[in-house]
Amino acid sequence: MQIHRSATELVVQAPAKLNLFFEVLAKRDDGYHEIETLMCPIDLFDTLYCREEQSGQVSLQCERASDVSMPSGSDPAELPCGRQNLVVRAVELLRREHGVRRGLALRLIKRIPLAAGLGGGSSDAAAALAAANDLWDLGLSRRELAVPAAELGSDVPFFLAGGPAVCRGRGEQVQPVTATGTLSFVVVCPPQGLSTAAVYAACRPAQKPRSPAPLLDAFSQGNAEEIGRLLWNRLQPAAEQLSPWIERLRAEFARLDVLGSRMTGSGTSYFGLCRHPRHARRVAACLEANGAGSVFVVRTCR
Repeated sequence: MQIHRSATELVVQAPAKLNLFFEVLAKRDDGYHEIETLMCPIDLFDTLYCREEQSGQVSLQCERASDVSMPSGSDPAELPCGRQNLVVRAVELLRREHGVRRGLALRLIKRIPLAAGLGGGSSDAAAALAAANDLWDLGLSRRELAVPAAELGSDVPFFLAGGPAVCRGRGEQVQPVTATGTLSFVVVCPPQGLSTAAVYAACRPAQKPRSPAPLLDAFSQGNAEEIGRLLWNRLQPAAEQLSPWIERLRAEFARLDVLGSRMTGSGTSYFGLCRHPRHARRVAACLEANGAGSVFVVRTCR
């Protein structure tokens, strides 16, 4: 995430993520699944504006960015702005754990599609933790913030890491990795979403899990062609059973000469790895012309 301070408020750019590798190892006794995944932040950002609220209250306003189109049924104005929202829960959790009586006024501008496997809600929660830590002068390290982050959601600790990482456990065990160069992608969010719980319920954990080691080697070397060949998501076959969009997008990308393509997270967003930004723009134009959904040209970022 990127944090900037103005004269009156703190502004946090909260990135989306892509899963370049996703393996489901087993179902745990607590109901979660044991996973191993390589996640990368990308330069598709929500923006969180934060300022101290003298009344001591916590308030949140959600809006859709004017420069981006959202899939149908993905209107941020319909997001809950109370304790059901991860941003509010993140701030309230820090208040409770550290005895803070100061308040925050929060304004969230959404660009990341909702419930799309791009981690927008988790990234927003991590941004709220970082902002509250700064504005309330708590002085917590990112490692210390990762503890409440894990209580909020499996992906939230990743967004505090500041770059690509291998995540294990249910996702909360974060190991940063080294990347060489920048990768260019086209991401498509189709008009139909999927329930994460339904996708996991339809997925069979791997009997012989794939190792991320070959992909990590290619990733550390910046070998885009090898990365494209090694993209993997164990959840994709299950998602294809539940939504025709996954198979359609797989076929669309296969016709467009990308280096590789895969669903991210539990879907339904789908991405293609391109050779360079110009190639990504050409691929995006073709997908938009075919009515594939909301299309984004993005790059990996820190």
